[in-house]
Amino acid sequence: MPTMDLNSDLGEAFGSHQIGFDDDLFELITSANVACGWHGGDPRVMEKTIARAIETGVAIGAHPGYMDLVGFGRREIKLTPDEARTDTLYQVAALDGFCRAAGIQMQHVKAHGAFYNATVKDRALADAVAAGVKSFDPGLVMLAQPGTHLFRASEDAGLPVAREGFIDRGYNADGTLVARGMPGALVTDPSEASERALRIVLEQRLRAIDGTDIALDVQSLCVHSDTPGAVEMLARVRQDLERAGVTIRTFGRP
Repeated sequence: MPTMDLNSDLGEAFGSHQIGFDDDLFELITSANVACGWHGGDPRVMEKTIARAIETGVAIGAHPGYMDLVGFGRREIKLTPDEARTDTLYQVAALDGFCRAAGIQMQHVKAHGAFYNATVKDRALADAVAAGVKSFDPGLVMLAQPGTHLFRASEDAGLPVAREGFIDRGYNADGTLVARGMPGALVTDPSEASERALRIVLEQRLRAIDGTDIALDVQSLCVHSDTPGAVEMLARVRQDLERAGVTIRTFGRP
């Protein structure tokens, strides 16, 4: 029987700014990528998000990004490898402090937004992010797109790695994501999202925006919390996957 993890990027509100639909999404996902205060989130939101994850039985991961609240971490910032390593270490450690205070162990790390995308194309940056995670806890799972520099760098560093795919993002023929702002970058229709998810899970295939059929073998599927209709989309995806006999559970549990 196939299994699949469903993840979302949560805890991205900060101060008086509300972002995403965390309360509803926690009822649908199995892993949460929690913002660490740089692209989104703040100490109160981090603590509240962890408490909600514990309440709903959702696994927790750190979601480090660029120090860019204004741009929501979706603008690329040039970093040296050492800056990327220490920025990753800082953010992972910050979230883990709240996890320890709440008596729960962190499961994974997933880079956010432009930081994530930079590690896809820059091996030196990917090595630095993997080194930052490994220096903190070599048992943390790195969530990454298969075939990317980050995936290979994490494997080479000896970190456990989980393969990630995206339900709400368009793919190029080479397996990379269509850049935000470009035609086909976002998928917002629940029916289309469900069809994509079923094909990924049951066939390990997906149609790219140019019509190319690409291989996509993953362990976790993401829907971003700020994607329009994210709750309805993920509810439909989970319902249809379960009807197809897919067991929904986090990649960190047998």
